[in-house]
Amino acid sequence: MITKSGSAKWEGDLRSGRGHVSTETGALSDQPYGFKSRFEGGTETNPEELVGAAHAACFSMALSMVLGDYDLVADSIDTKATVSLEQKDGGYHIPKVHLDVTAAIADASEEQFKEAAKIAKENCPISKLFTAEITLNAKLA
Repeated sequence: MITKSGSAKWEGDLRSGRGHVSTETGALSDQPYGFKSRFEGGTETNPEELVGAAHAACFSMALSMVLGDYDLVADSIDTKATVSLEQKDGGYHIPKVHLDVTAAIADASEEQFKEAAKIAKENCPISKLFTAEITLNAKLA
């Protein structure tokens, strides 16, 4: 088993408090996050943005792996994961994540690409983590 970790610190109440988030590798180190960035469009990071980045990265790597099963190598894979946070029953939840991917792949047919993208969406470890609906829009460049 491989384990990776992230950590977060929080001080204060929900609305005016501040937190800092870090990753084991140091790629993120004491990055600030808070209520404003999560609910009011502030410039700090927030959990949903971090989850989106993780999902986009995981999906891109999974797609690269699946393309190898077709003997294809992508020149580029650009993925954006949009995480929806909604209020429900007095709390918040993430009901869905939408993946937008555009890839440049020499010699790939549209059918091969769409099938590879579907397989990657269903099998990337971050996709498997979610109980939310995950949708996908895939385009060959």
